[in-house]
Amino acid sequence: MDFVQQMAAAGAVLALLAATLWWLRRKGFAGMVPARKAAGRRLECLERLALGPQHTLHLVRLGETALLLASTPAGCTVVERVPQAGDSREAAE
Repeated sequence: MDFVQQMAAAGAVLALLAATLWWLRRKGFAGMVPARKAAGRRLECLERLALGPQHTLHLVRLGETALLLASTPAGCTVVERVPQAGDSREAAE
């Protein structure tokens, strides 16, 4: 009798989880597709350079600004911040 009760309890929990997931999907909170599309991103990793096993430089674009970040075991530091007025390829044309 205990085995039947345990299986019924497990089935009830799984049914409750399925009903909750169905409700969340219907409300739009638990979709299979990410909420943000890649086209709407403001942050972009342009380049990464490993200086050693624990030291790296990252060139990151945040909106219209390029940031050079240094990553070490002690933390992350902004090395340089460069505002971009446009792509250099566009300026050459």
